Amino acid sequence: MVPKEVKERVEQLRREIEYHNYRYYVLNDPIISDPEYDALMRELEELERRYPELITPNSPTQRVGAPPLEEFGTVEHRIPMLSLSNAFNEEEVLEFDRRIKRFLGIDHDIEYTAEPKIDGVAVEVIYERGELTVGATRGDGYRGEDVTQNIRTIKMIPLLLLDREEPIPEYLSVRGEVYMEIEDFKRLNREREERGEAPFANPRNAAAGSLRQLDPSVTARRPLKIFFYGIGEVRGREFKSQWEVLQTLPKWGLRVNPLVELCPNIRRGVEYYRRILEMKPQLSYEMDGVVLKVNSFELQRRLGEVSRSPRWAVAFKFPAEEATTQVLDIIVQVGRTGVLTPVAVLKPVHVGGVIVSRATLHNMDEIERKDVRIGDWVLVHRAGEVIPEIIKVIKERRTGNERKFQMPERCPACGSKVVRLPGEVAYRCIGLSCPAQLKGRIRHFASRRAMDIEGLGQKLVDQLVDKGLVRDLADLYYLKKEDLVKLERMADKSAQNIIDAIEKSKKTTLARFIYALGIRLVGEHLAQVLAEHLGSLERFYTVTKEELMQIPEVGPEVAESVVRFFQNEENRRVIEKMLKAGVSVEEPAKEAERERPLEGKVFVFTGALESMTREEAKRLLENLGGRAASSVSRKVDYVVVGKDPGSKYDRARELGLTIIDEREFRRLVGLE
Repeated sequence: MVPKEVKERVEQLRREIEYHNYRYYVLNDPIISDPEYDALMRELEELERRYPELITPNSPTQRVGAPPLEEFGTVEHRIPMLSLSNAFNEEEVLEFDRRIKRFLGIDHDIEYTAEPKIDGVAVEVIYERGELTVGATRGDGYRGEDVTQNIRTIKMIPLLLLDREEPIPEYLSVRGEVYMEIEDFKRLNREREERGEAPFANPRNAAAGSLRQLDPSVTARRPLKIFFYGIGEVRGREFKSQWEVLQTLPKWGLRVNPLVELCPNIRRGVEYYRRILEMKPQLSYEMDGVVLKVNSFELQRRLGEVSRSPRWAVAFKFPAEEATTQVLDIIVQVGRTGVLTPVAVLKPVHVGGVIVSRATLHNMDEIERKDVRIGDWVLVHRAGEVIPEIIKVIKERRTGNERKFQMPERCPACGSKVVRLPGEVAYRCIGLSCPAQLKGRIRHFASRRAMDIEGLGQKLVDQLVDKGLVRDLADLYYLKKEDLVKLERMADKSAQNIIDAIEKSKKTTLARFIYALGIRLVGEHLAQVLAEHLGSLERFYTVTKEELMQIPEVGPEVAESVVRFFQNEENRRVIEKMLKAGVSVEEPAKEAERERPLEGKVFVFTGALESMTREEAKRLLENLGGRAASSVSRKVDYVVVGKDPGSKYDRARELGLTIIDEREFRRLVGLE
């Protein structure tokens, strides 16, 4: 039995933490220090650890506690999330007002709310008796994707509504816009490029991609924010106007944009638009206009909808930010994944408050579609885009001296052959030693599920490449301790640990080695499939595209990518250099000779393991024939319970599955 005073303290802590989240994230006005806040969280975590039966999904400690999903479910919006009609100039907005008055049969001024139109992702969040139960995307307006697990990770969204100033309704559907601030977006893109991942095109795409992650822990690491702007279905509270909604939501801890205004007539709405347009360059987030809504809900009901848009609202869009300039040259940039991106070098021009001298051309297909040539006069478009782009060639200004651009046959960074794989628009350099890709390749090569070289982090990789100590992947195996101790913040012991980790990685399996090479389109699972079917590293050198396509799960794109990779002389040189350094690749046939007592057994882990990491435990299983699953089902043979188990433990008990602790797991895998 849980003592009454413990239950009361847990509830009190949760209320206090949610209130301080509200002060910090919504009001931007904290009233306690970070250490004091951390102390409250630690106390709550300790009580929940001692009394796990008190853990609830909406506890502040559970924001990131759900396993990855296999796919998103669907949520039906009880009240549709309609799209808005657009207006692009003042006359269209004034006509919108006149049209409303004609429909209503009135000639006096109509009151409007004016709100910034954030360029993000529309969502619906549902609270029942004050607790967050559902989060969904807008989707087609009638049905959206169930992203509840991801919504919970956004700290600006309360898990429990505040009830300090305003009684909480029994049921509340609230609508908002999830977005990413411009500086956060730039930082995220820098991190993605350093990891060899494709950057997001703009903050909106970054927010959408982050919100639609099947693994909520990925979303939790993304700097998402939200502004709430309206309601759907509400039970237990009556509202008479949109302005009343905007004034009430913050009292429940739901963040509303502080720039919203109540306008007595449409002329004030137009003035509001002009002010916001002037402010736009100084704001920390992207917006593409303002939204004007009839304030009275009674008038909104009378006006109703037309097609898929409400008659009572309009999006007054900002003008596109464009300028005319000349293409001085077209150059090629090599990304960290090997993609060659053509970039237009422009005669500098003011666009959207900044001087633009370059614009992305995306790929060769885009250049040909727009017929962009060196020397052309072009229309450059920014309109909130972080990366300007050419939207139109002004062909009337051509003189005949313009030159067509050709993608280079050799990589400008390393000289390797450039390829274009079937079904792709991108041209790629597939050289293992390409300096433009090397840092990202090293981090992938050393990652836990590849060669597992512990301690080879981003800063160390940067130094190794920048100082010329590592010019290709194989150079890692020729590093000496005296090379490392010369680097910044590298003590003698740390240097030795790195050398030991590199030495330990020399013995690996064929599947891990193939995955570690970072072959285009070959992920971890496909590397295992290829290794099992081909059987040896030497076989990869001679296999044909046709032979590869006989393997289940291997299509023409993958087959082409594998063949091209191993036909590349530079790649073969690097691999041979690794083998000469002592890298030993164990073939699947030899793996099969080992005893595999857990063949076919399925395990699920819940809670933290103390004697090993989750990845180490999974690797042990794989070596013994077992595998780890992410969710609990009747197909699971063992559920391994560590410290602070989650909901998987409860589900396993319901299904009557075999539950073991960490010590029993160690016995099963032969460690004890």
